[in-house]
Amino acid sequence: MVTKRSPGEIIFDIGNAVFLGILTLIFLYPMWYVIMAAFSDPARFVSHTGLLWLPEGFSLAGFKMVLRTASIVTGYGNTVLYVIAGTALNILLTSMGAYVLSRKKLYIRRFLSLAIVFTMYLSGGLIPFYLTVRNLGLYNTRLALILPVAVNTWNLIVMRTSMSQVPDSLEEAAKIDGANDFVILFRVILPVIKSTVAVMVLFYAVQHWNSWFNAMIFLQDRSKYPLQLFLREILLSGSMTDIAAGSTGEDVNNVLTMNMLKYCTIVVSTLPILCIYPFLQKYFVKGVMIGSVKE
Repeated sequence: MVTKRSPGEIIFDIGNAVFLGILTLIFLYPMWYVIMAAFSDPARFVSHTGLLWLPEGFSLAGFKMVLRTASIVTGYGNTVLYVIAGTALNILLTSMGAYVLSRKKLYIRRFLSLAIVFTMYLSGGLIPFYLTVRNLGLYNTRLALILPVAVNTWNLIVMRTSMSQVPDSLEEAAKIDGANDFVILFRVILPVIKSTVAVMVLFYAVQHWNSWFNAMIFLQDRSKYPLQLFLREILLSGSMTDIAAGSTGEDVNNVLTMNMLKYCTIVVSTLPILCIYPFLQKYFVKGVMIGSVKE
């Protein structure tokens, strides 16, 4: 049976669609502007004013400069390393911690859960965090960007809740076959909640890819800088000399070159996440909804 819609409902739907369309345009246009500017001819782009819907000419000079800038290439490699190693450690420790907290026979699991959740609301602050990392010998090392953020409390809770919904019969059957806790976790539990695991991979990977604050605090050696820290310097610095010195023979102080390097670096740094997200999108809503159900 088809329900007849009232004129008010039709007007509301049209108005809602128009409003959301305008918001979508507002949110997407800055990204579109950066992409169009990155592919524009620097000489023509500098004289452009107003909105930019298509490239002003076409040039790949900015991308060529990005690929020839040693510091940006180094930062890109460091970021890929931090994302791969950090995400792998994140998933390993988060899944192990969530498995322990999801065991109904663990008598102190409620106390452990409360102690872990407590860290979401209160922390020691930046100075104790810095002193702890330095006293552990992690200062100015790559591990300073991986170990201190090895487990995210919210992600741990989401994965624990997801594991709690796995039927006990699967675990009991595995134990009858002689499986220990590690076998149950990695060969029974994780395959069942792969949607949640995919969401955790996405969350942790984006977190590592966009991270720059910890690197700014804990790293002194520029050869260990992630890409986002170089990007921050490009966007905030008034000179590109320290960033691109010795990597190209071009005049890095030139305004045109500086603008092109900004836009092209933003595109290069954002592209990997945009390419990965569509493959994990189908798991995103399902994984979050599974993990959000209260025990």
